[in-house]
This record gives sequence, structure tokens and C-alpha cells, in this order.
Amino acid sequence: MNKDIIYAAVIYFVLISAASAAVTVIDKRRAENHDWRTPEKTLLILGLLGGALSEYIVMKKIRHKTLHKKFMIGLPVMIVLQTALIIFCIVKFT
Repeated sequence: MNKDIIYAAVIYFVLISAASAAVTVIDKRRAENHDWRTPEKTLLILGLLGGALSEYIVMKKIRHKTLHKKFMIGLPVMIVLQTALIIFCIVKFT
């Protein structure tokens, strides 16, 4: 596999993970302040785009949306699928 592709993938996952974690923390703070909230759809899309692991860890750590099944079941499912995709790509293209 081309090293440039690997570097780009790593940078992408670092950025999407950081963005997912940041948006989750911001949403928690806004919830505490009864302010405008990030739509759940946005949080789920960030998870689908690759930020599921960081988003799940942050949600558990700050106790945000832990009673919502769509997050506490959906994000782990996304993590498993994303891990399977990464393993598939490594096996197929290296």
C-alpha cells in the first residue's frame, strides 16, 4: 500500500476523531447551559464518518447520551464495522 495513502488515512482518522470528541463535549456543555444543541443526527454522522470510537469514549467519560440506545448500541456497532473495514483494507491492499 502506498505510504501516502496510509498517512492520509491516519491524518483523516485523527481529525475526524478530534472533531467528534470536540462536538460531543460542546454538546454536553450546551445541554448543561440549556443552550442550542447539536442535532443527534450530526453526532451519528460524525460517528459514521470514522469518529465512532472517540465519540463513544468521550460520551462514556463525560456521561453524555449514555441513556440513548442509538448511541450506546449504534456507536459500538460502527466501531466494529469500521475496524472490520480497516482490517479488510490492510489484508487486501498490503
